[in-house]
Amino acid sequence: MKRTICITLLEENLLEELEDAVDALIYCPGIDKKSLRHMLLDNEYNIIFTNPNNQGFKIDENLLSGTKVRIICTASTGTNHIDLNYCKLNNIMILSITKDMELLRKITSTAEHSFGLMLSIIRNTVRSFDSVKEGSWNWENFVGRQLNCLKIGIIGYGRLGKMMAHYCSAFGANVKIYDPYVTIDDNRYFQKDDIKEIFASCDVISLHVHVSEETKYMINNSLIDESIDGFYLINTSRGEIINEDDVIKGLESGKILGYASDVLESEFDDICDSKLCKNLDKLNIIITPHIAGMTSDARMLAYSGAIKKLKKIWKKDER
Repeated sequence: MKRTICITLLEENLLEELEDAVDALIYCPGIDKKSLRHMLLDNEYNIIFTNPNNQGFKIDENLLSGTKVRIICTASTGTNHIDLNYCKLNNIMILSITKDMELLRKITSTAEHSFGLMLSIIRNTVRSFDSVKEGSWNWENFVGRQLNCLKIGIIGYGRLGKMMAHYCSAFGANVKIYDPYVTIDDNRYFQKDDIKEIFASCDVISLHVHVSEETKYMINNSLIDESIDGFYLINTSRGEIINEDDVIKGLESGKILGYASDVLESEFDDICDSKLCKNLDKLNIIITPHIAGMTSDARMLAYSGAIKKLKKIWKKDER
């Protein structure tokens, strides 16, 4: 029996597609962790269908212990909203679209948002707009930069890093790449063997890496101290990639001119805990609420792909 609880918002056609893929479906987008735990304990749900956007909590032992959940299907590439170690130890299968490259090549929304955040922060778009809303009409405090005069460092040359590099190159920027796991044969870009070389030479750093023990808090004082004075930092990866305290310190000192991000480390807990959010009015920071992948086009592709994967797994089990 494929009893599924969907905790993410779905368009009507996608909801129908998910209903067709399972035997029984309860649809409760936006449910809080405590209520979801009660539902899982009181009913024999064996599948959770989710997405990190607006989940607001982590799927972990506190939620799953004592339940009959056997599969967590997430319509995302990132899985930091799920306690993977607990799931592995308890034989809970994780389905994601992380390695579905044929599908993911069609989804450009996150890389586009990275590029948009970069333009917004280096051109002071948000701050100048706020100024106009307050009745001012003065450009002097909002002089920005143009891309063909900038060196842009891309950290991580996977699917999204490649897209971002392509967009930046198309606008005439000097693009440098750091990724120790790939060899780049594109002569438009300069590959660096040491991440410190990127920070020491680039006006903009854009992050495109998955969260792991290796990458958690990789952007910290030691790297920021190596950077040129006055660079911009863009993050559409995950909040845990940066050390928030160190980035704030860099912004306060002027080492970092601006930070633009679509993610927070505390987004699966309480964004009020984020020191970045507490400094939005004081420092040059742009934060968007994890909207990078949230275009109607990307949602349709990602969610439908995840649903098909879930359907395929159950067919395989039935054989």
